[in-house]
Amino acid sequence: MRSFAAIMTQRHGHRLGEWLTRAEEADLPGINRFVNGVTCDLEAVAAGLSLPFNSGPVEGNVNRIKMLKRQMYGRAGFDLLRKRVLLNH
Repeated sequence: MRSFAAIMTQRHGHRLGEWLTRAEEADLPGINRFVNGVTCDLEAVAAGLSLPFNSGPVEGNVNRIKMLKRQMYGRAGFDLLRKRVLLNH
């Protein structure tokens, strides 16, 4: 099942169908649940494993804002939180 790691890291989404077939034949309980989940949205998963786009920058911003919100919890109102979000980038 290590071949899935190669599909992910080398962006070989076109090989996903072949991997799913082999994984189903292996008949491992945890892998079967994973295969069922991937099969539900196969086109999106294949695109995610093929295309060079990612949401890393957006997720980084979301994490930064959540961290600031946690730091400010109970200390100040929305105005101060807004200033920190806008000024700390």
